[in-house]
Amino acid sequence: MASSFIRTPRQYEQDCHILHSYFSGNVGAISNKEVVGIFVNRDSNALKLIRQTYSHWYGQDLLQFVSNVQRNNSFARIAYLRMVEPYERDAQLMRHSLFGGSLNLNTLIEVACTRPSSELLQIKHCYQTQYKSDLEKDLTMKINGGFKEILVAVLRSCRNYGSKVDMSLAMCDAKTLYEALESGKNIDQRTIISVLSRRNNGQVRAILSSYKQLYGHELSKSVKRSKCGQFGKELQVVIRCIQHPEKFFAKQLRMKNADGREILIRTVVTRSRIDIKGINKAFATKTGSSLENLVVREFGSSKNKNNDIVVGILVGLIKGG
Repeated sequence: MASSFIRTPRQYEQDCHILHSYFSGNVGAISNKEVVGIFVNRDSNALKLIRQTYSHWYGQDLLQFVSNVQRNNSFARIAYLRMVEPYERDAQLMRHSLFGGSLNLNTLIEVACTRPSSELLQIKHCYQTQYKSDLEKDLTMKINGGFKEILVAVLRSCRNYGSKVDMSLAMCDAKTLYEALESGKNIDQRTIISVLSRRNNGQVRAILSSYKQLYGHELSKSVKRSKCGQFGKELQVVIRCIQHPEKFFAKQLRMKNADGREILIRTVVTRSRIDIKGINKAFATKTGSSLENLVVREFGSSKNKNNDIVVGILVGLIKGG
């Protein structure tokens, strides 16, 4: 749990001393528990002040330092993800998923469908500033099929991020989606895309709740049928992710991927204090084991001191919720 009291400049200096000793190789002067505590117990504002203090005392950008070594260092990756601004982190994830080699559709869906619309707007602005490119246009260029239209619609919807959830409108939209799915020989893709592009993520969740209330089953089940085709399968993935993000993350963690450690680290760090407890519960329901056990299996077998710290931070973030 993040520290609730106000920390003094002296306490930030102490945190910086611990980190400087660790990164300088003077590990005998500190304990694993001290390093773990910084990345488990400090909130984002505290970590920002630690960065500023570290730069003042040691003349080095701590975030840039861990960024340079994060590729093959799990602890540095965790430290980077904890300290970087969330919208900057997500803009980088989107860029790498599009242009980092093979297309990483799961990460694109993760960011677009699990972040609040207000954050999506920040991500788009940061992407434009950092890469001098438009995120929606890059998605359109790199993705084919229904996912292209669906994800671009979700990104466009963030323009309405300030709107409060309107349950009457949600009921109307639920009926519109039902007609789009049920009334014709084929589903009305244009209407579905139109609704997704005009309603922010919070409103979409209200629509999905209203749909189940009206028709007795979730919308994702309606798009399973053969007449929905490939578009229906792709829509189902996105809808489920928006409606039940904890199940989406739990499924990603169960899959055997070459980048399994990255997915585990990213999920725990980015969803701590949001819905990591729900993800842990969904994961346990399907596997009979906990995320804490998964962390220990992935990182606990090595005697590397880095891995002891990695386990401590990740388990601490999971337990802290």
